[in-house]
Amino acid sequence: MKILVATEKPFAPVAIRQIREVIEAAGFSIELLENYRKQEELAGAVSDADALIVRSDMVTSAVLDAAKQLKIVVRAGAGYDNLDLKACSEHNVIAMNTPGQNSNAVAELVFELVLFQIRGGFTGKTGTELRGKTIGLHAFGNVGKYVADIAKGFGMDIYAYDPFVSERVMKNNNAKQCMNVEELYRKCQYVSIHMPLNERTVKSVGYDLLRQMPPNACLINTARKEVIDEEGLLKAFEERSDISYLADVAPDCKAIFAEKYKGRYIFTEKKMGAQTEESNINAGVAAARQIVDYFKTGNQKYRLNK
Repeated sequence: MKILVATEKPFAPVAIRQIREVIEAAGFSIELLENYRKQEELAGAVSDADALIVRSDMVTSAVLDAAKQLKIVVRAGAGYDNLDLKACSEHNVIAMNTPGQNSNAVAELVFELVLFQIRGGFTGKTGTELRGKTIGLHAFGNVGKYVADIAKGFGMDIYAYDPFVSERVMKNNNAKQCMNVEELYRKCQYVSIHMPLNERTVKSVGYDLLRQMPPNACLINTARKEVIDEEGLLKAFEERSDISYLADVAPDCKAIFAEKYKGRYIFTEKKMGAQTEESNINAGVAAARQIVDYFKTGNQKYRLNK
């Protein structure tokens, strides 16, 4: 069995070493495609692979057409909008992700962004504190739970909205349940978004929610930029001078922010949520183990396509 690790943005060397150990201990071979720039390179490399590990790399129908032997592809990370799930099913390829492996890294980034913002970029200006403030978690999966844990340490009042998570689970993780999304935004000065990108969530956060937020509102988005209705976001910024927006990946309208709203936003240059040594290792090794487990036992626990 040949397992291809194809990463335009490579894993850290220590992660590759551990991924290799998992794969070779199972009696499989590993091949690396790193720092490639064209989809044609990926299509060529995957032509004789039985399994594929990617990060944010696009696995399209064209790539799958070239992958004549491919049986499984694993996205090393939680988000999987870079995988064409329909095409995977049409090509009889199992698609998986590695949920939870990057969660702590993303949760810590939330507070790294917030602390830099509320302390004025560490320029010596008078800032504000988090203790006693309200934070709302829009979706309460693995990342949301880590954010709640950190927020508790700061002494924040924690709320959460997620129609797929019970009140008991939220309570056990120090969060109070909001019955609808409007209640979350109405109650919380800080709202941190952690939902996946899909048909239901695309452009789901916009003007109608932001206008309800309390004074000095701060929206934090470490999910996907597409969950934000940017037209509504700009309308809220135009009407309220007290709102700030912190995002892991800049919105398409970033030029407008740069021109009109300096000091009220932070956008990372590249998506940084999973960019820690620990999560780099965790996600990559998890992907390798899931592939080995699938070939050895048939385990499809984290299958995304049906």
